[in-house]
Amino acid sequence: MPFLLINFPSFDPIAIAIGPFAIRWYALAYIGGIVLGWIYARSLVKTDRLWSGPAPISLVQLDDFILWVTLGIILGGRTGYVLFYNLPFFIEHPSAIFRLWEGGMSFHGGFLGCVVAVMWFARRNGISILSLGDITTAVGPIGLFLGRLANFINGELWGRAADPSLPWAMIFPTGGNVPRHPSQLYEAGMEGILLFIVLAVMIRLGALKRPGMILGSFILIYGLTRIIGEHFREPDAQLGFLWGGLTMGMLLSIPMLIVGTILIVFAVRRGAPKPLQAIR
Repeated sequence: MPFLLINFPSFDPIAIAIGPFAIRWYALAYIGGIVLGWIYARSLVKTDRLWSGPAPISLVQLDDFILWVTLGIILGGRTGYVLFYNLPFFIEHPSAIFRLWEGGMSFHGGFLGCVVAVMWFARRNGISILSLGDITTAVGPIGLFLGRLANFINGELWGRAADPSLPWAMIFPTGGNVPRHPSQLYEAGMEGILLFIVLAVMIRLGALKRPGMILGSFILIYGLTRIIGEHFREPDAQLGFLWGGLTMGMLLSIPMLIVGTILIVFAVRRGAPKPLQAIR
């Protein structure tokens, strides 16, 4: 008896079109991730019981920081894609670097862009780098979830060939007549929903009182979930498999396991800062 395969739903990659002006789902994912992340970050800053003392950043400073981190995501994400995933092409076609509407963003590059934004803004405003990093990464899974959903809607970054008996194996328009894993949805679940829940529970248990704990946990858990997800995701055609069957996503995630572990150990050993005592 033949297996029933699911054909990829026909989505229009353009969410809103007004005359020549068009907004794609991918752009909405970035906008939605930033706006919802900003709202969640404000709620964290305003909840005094989550901190061992006053929140490390004011709401006004947080509002200013949104522009910094947005630039970090966009500039870092595009730079990372150019350097890590398709450098030979962009060397031959340098003008294509600026055609962001054609796609091509790297999480690892965007994350490094955020790191630069956090460090720069924190130093300029006398804010704890680790605490600002905690806030930034606490809201990160929101954008990751929406971004992976946009990947699915666009029918891109699909998974490796799957056993036809897999109930949710899917035929993607650009993936040939081969049933594939909807790896975008796997990653949305792991990098978005699962990671958000774990960090949210840690925050409720007092993790923000140990600067660097949420930051380190985000880096470590994302690295793990990305490596797992890469086992189901088809490697980029221009790169394929690298050393020992590893993919570029795996290679870029391995250092995250080390850095995340170091930050967690540092946060645990350092402990929570003592609240300021009133002068008597």
